[in-house]
Amino acid sequence: MSAASKSAGDMTPEEWAVRVDLAAAYRLVALNGWDDLIFTHLSAKVPGGDHHFLINPYDRMFEEITASSLVKIDLDGNPIEATKAPVNAAGFTIHSAIHMARDDANAVLHLHTPHGQAVSAMSEGLLPHTQTAMIAGHDIAFHEYEGVATDLDERERLVADLGDKSVMLLRNHGTLTTGSTIAQAYLRMYFLERACEAQVMMLTAGRANLHAPPAGVAEKVRAQSTGPGMSVVSDRLAWPALLRKLDRLDPSYKT
Repeated sequence: MSAASKSAGDMTPEEWAVRVDLAAAYRLVALNGWDDLIFTHLSAKVPGGDHHFLINPYDRMFEEITASSLVKIDLDGNPIEATKAPVNAAGFTIHSAIHMARDDANAVLHLHTPHGQAVSAMSEGLLPHTQTAMIAGHDIAFHEYEGVATDLDERERLVADLGDKSVMLLRNHGTLTTGSTIAQAYLRMYFLERACEAQVMMLTAGRANLHAPPAGVAEKVRAQSTGPGMSVVSDRLAWPALLRKLDRLDPSYKT
């Protein structure tokens, strides 16, 4: 079945649009070098209120993901439709907890980058020494590592730790962001990962050489980077630009 017929005949236009955006996010993660072989996941709710979600087929690299290859699953990570693609249901444990608890969490992105893991293992977490860290850090939560996330009991603790935040450092594990759109979750991840990378680099100069921002600046940046303005930046400005970049490089994510 062609991607076009699948889009037109097997799902709503709204679902297809989410599939295209999620496939684009997978490709962008790979393009940035944020992927970890076939591991970690990016997930999104399927519009319609049926508690169905989209996730990657577990046998594909992120650079191979397409809109039609994404697998539709339920809250337990079980495929809704017949599929030959394996699905890592255990890997959906973290995502399902947040999707269930937060109506605004239509997208959940989780990564294992070296910089993200490094900062997640630092006792002080994300330091407010760069602009991107101040943008990401005002909305950050922390969750202690409990081993590979296969224990469903962990979901309650994860949700409690996240609270109303949209960014999380999973201690000794990696990074996580949520968003009401895939674009918003992606931009939050971009700021978080850039902040982690900068922190690892600046700490090589030694802590004695760090210059802290003046008092009150972090609070000012928080006010400047919250509210509807950031949604406009992600949904209407940055995301369309990123999709154009993908279209120039390889538009097959849309198939």
